[in-house]
Amino acid sequence: MERTGLYTIEYIPYNMDHIIWSILYRPYYTNCRFCSTAVHPGYGFLSENAEFADLCAANDITFIGPSTEAILDMGIKSKSKYIMADAGVPIIRGYHDELQDDATLLKESIKIGFPVMLKAIMGGGGKGMRISRSEEDFQTQLDAARREAINSCGDDRMLVEKFVEDPRHVEVQVFGDNYGEAVYLYERDCSVQRRHQKVLEEAPAPGLTDETRRKIGEAAVRAAKAVNYSGAGTVEFIMDRNQDFYFMEMNTRLQVEHPVSEMITGVDLVEWQLRIARGEEIPIAQKDIPLEGHSVEARVYAEDPENGFLPGAGKLVYLNQPDASEDVRVETGVRQGDDVSQYYDPMIAKLVVWGNNRQEALDRLSQRLTQYRVVGLPTNIQFLKRVAQSEEFQNAELDTGFIERHEHKLIPKTTAPSPQNIVAAAMVKAFRPPVASIDPFDLLTNWRINQPVQEVVDLIALGETYSTTLTTVGDNRYQVSLNGQTFDGRITQSDKGFVVEVDGVKSPVSAFANDNE
Repeated sequence: MERTGLYTIEYIPYNMDHIIWSILYRPYYTNCRFCSTAVHPGYGFLSENAEFADLCAANDITFIGPSTEAILDMGIKSKSKYIMADAGVPIIRGYHDELQDDATLLKESIKIGFPVMLKAIMGGGGKGMRISRSEEDFQTQLDAARREAINSCGDDRMLVEKFVEDPRHVEVQVFGDNYGEAVYLYERDCSVQRRHQKVLEEAPAPGLTDETRRKIGEAAVRAAKAVNYSGAGTVEFIMDRNQDFYFMEMNTRLQVEHPVSEMITGVDLVEWQLRIARGEEIPIAQKDIPLEGHSVEARVYAEDPENGFLPGAGKLVYLNQPDASEDVRVETGVRQGDDVSQYYDPMIAKLVVWGNNRQEALDRLSQRLTQYRVVGLPTNIQFLKRVAQSEEFQNAELDTGFIERHEHKLIPKTTAPSPQNIVAAAMVKAFRPPVASIDPFDLLTNWRINQPVQEVVDLIALGETYSTTLTTVGDNRYQVSLNGQTFDGRITQSDKGFVVEVDGVKSPVSAFANDNE
């Protein structure tokens, strides 16, 4: 249980399957209108569950989120398109009607013009989405989208939209209250995706003109007001190369990537949610919401980018994360020793950084990613670093096909370790820390009388065994033989591991010893 001056947070089970936050308010106003128990559903499972919101209302529990009507209106993609069109929000031309037979969907696709996007009406998170580029592949893509839609949401109804080539995914953080007001807290670019799932998010979206930023923000506010939206929400748009944007969907909840919006505005969105749920008005007028600096979020996953981003499952044997600071947030739900389940998203953490400008933020992101140490499961950490440091990302050449287009650079084939790396690893394995003793012989690591000391260290990497022979030539100084070559080596301890020198080249090295293996 966590307590603050405003509320108490308890973590309680719901139906034995989910954990929700029960926010028990202790009002600091004697005449406070909001004195009952409330539930904050987080940003998964229950956050867009209209049935759960209704259950809360039936039991006199405040659901900290939008109304059931808003959840339902925006959850049905075909209905949301009509609402947005009536509100003057740009939408992509498409077919959103009830007739769902194959012939009708094909006829409408031809009318719209290929390529088209087939999308599950009740889908989300990229589930039930396929691109059909011609009449020839239409049926195959439709069948695949329907199968995935049934498996993910139990509803295989589809809508058809014109597919925008090389689109950017730009979304706007909006916030509404219970008095008909709404504001936008600027936009996020979430174009770097795999399997329609976001990998890197940043705010504000790079390269947007001031006019586009204002127009897309105002369009998002119209979308929120059209459904009398209350609380935090995200209006997602597709944006083409000319910065023309079109409504895609509205997520009626707090997004995973909301911290980047908090970092550039200085707003605590969860605090705002609590205040709005208590009956307060939006704390800041639109003109007073600041936009300062740049923020980037990287989603650290237990997954294997070299194997189609296959999710990992198992124990986190070792986990060392970057330190948080004023400009760095590390948000995680796991600790060393925890199991990453196959039944849930394999996210290990969200790494969020802020900089005075985009370049400073990207440099800080790369630096902090370097500080991650994870043992036990494959991760996407090196992949994230390559994305952040790639010339194309640095130049903000962004669209949803970014990863696929640059896959050869972002996911290079694994190669055998260099001889220098093998030598460094062998010295780390052979390292003996000096012993505090008055006996001088104890201070001579690996020293033996009348002969040099040799130690054989065998290492296994990518299924190959590498045998090294270390000959001691001084205190933690070695000559290392590997495959007929000899290397001069030295190793010293540092605060964060070791400093290893091989043939005059120094490198920092981290090491973790698993006592069970």
